[in-house]
Amino acid sequence: MVDCGECLEKQARHLVGSPRAAVKRREIKKVQRTEHHLWKKRDSARSGQKAANLVRMLSGLPNEKEAVYGALNKWVAWEIEFPVIAAAKALRILRKRNHWRRVIQVAKWMLSKGQGATMATYDTLLLAFDMDQRVDEAESLWSMILHTHTRSIPKRLFSRIIALYAHHDLQDKVIEVFADMEELGVRPDQDTTKRVARAFRELGQEEKRKLVLRRYLSEFKYAHFNGERVRVKRYFSEED
Repeated sequence: MVDCGECLEKQARHLVGSPRAAVKRREIKKVQRTEHHLWKKRDSARSGQKAANLVRMLSGLPNEKEAVYGALNKWVAWEIEFPVIAAAKALRILRKRNHWRRVIQVAKWMLSKGQGATMATYDTLLLAFDMDQRVDEAESLWSMILHTHTRSIPKRLFSRIIALYAHHDLQDKVIEVFADMEELGVRPDQDTTKRVARAFRELGQEEKRKLVLRRYLSEFKYAHFNGERVRVKRYFSEED
């Protein structure tokens, strides 16, 4: 007589599948993930070539908005999807070459198309505005970022706008941005702290300068002595 318990056990193994079959299924899934990863790598390579072609095309154009925007529109005319990765890579190339006006033109064009509205793009655009002496445009962009993203602005972007204001001797603006940082709980890095302290000094607010240095600079710093790098105590009253 057949044991019913054994029958049920056999049926259960048949439905669930053997351990060997489960291993094969896992292997197939791994292969599929690898193939997808390889496809993404090939796409990334194509975006690099597109970026290089765009930079080459822009280099031969006059410095006029109409000419540049016209060329950029032609560049994307036959694209099914906006080539945002290629455009971002082109921005990085232009930035490395210090082609600040082209950086501004490409970034503004991207934003006008509703593309590339990232903190990396904003950072690059603020730097380009700084280098091209376009402080008013930088201030307008920063105001938009502050009111739109408020709680998600990274420390890097605060440092960028403070560096811009310090570069153009706008000490009141440096203090305003620093006040926003403190309100949002964003701790400044050491370079930004020194710029803020310098702004307080320029404005004749010595006590606030010392307070900022004590609060945000570490107690120790590194200096070179007899050819060696040594850790020494800071003297905040002497910091720039």
